[in-house]
Amino acid sequence: MSDRHHHHQHHDHDDDRPRAHDAPLSDVELRVRALESLLVDKGLVDRAALDALVDTYETKVGPRNGARIVARAWIDPEFRRRLLENATEAIAELGYIGRQGEDMVALENTRDVHNMVVCTLCSCYPWPVLGLPPVWYKSAPYRSRAVIDPRGVLREFGVDVGADVEVRIWDSTAELRYLVLPERPPGTEGMSEEELAALVTRDAMIGVAKVPSPAPPSARGAKR
Repeated sequence: MSDRHHHHQHHDHDDDRPRAHDAPLSDVELRVRALESLLVDKGLVDRAALDALVDTYETKVGPRNGARIVARAWIDPEFRRRLLENATEAIAELGYIGRQGEDMVALENTRDVHNMVVCTLCSCYPWPVLGLPPVWYKSAPYRSRAVIDPRGVLREFGVDVGADVEVRIWDSTAELRYLVLPERPPGTEGMSEEELAALVTRDAMIGVAKVPSPAPPSARGAKR
């Protein structure tokens, strides 16, 4: 089955727009880097601690918002319907609104369709629901190869999509951001919304991973 690339024009950005891969640093970025170097040199900021803080917002705090949205959609059919019809309003119901997430679209993965999100021109990303964009999302190789060879990219992330599954690539813009609603994994029947949210990863909501099934109760007990 053929793969599809959904591209939306209008990559205009305001003053906090992300930098293109090979473009020079903006005045704001230069000032931020200079200030960071100055604070580190004076011993006022520890670079490792700063990196750890960024990692926390990139992989833990931010994506938890999106994970709660996914979990709610899995257990609440009416919320799922509203999310797919008008993601911006449905997400706002849970209080997750803000810059970089004003206009959202939810993309549902199914047995027949696998959605994957990229920003081919820069690094547009739904901050209110996924936190900070990962480094690989902003890299030139991902931005180009996600469109040219999406199945190859997915394999590198450990996702093997069958030939009978259509892969749809969605190109984020400054005006429109996407959230992938991954398939609910088997073995999650009876799990609470909180337990389901704990399974959902950032990468699954970008579309480069699938949500894993939970470990069997015996295995979970062995880890304690």
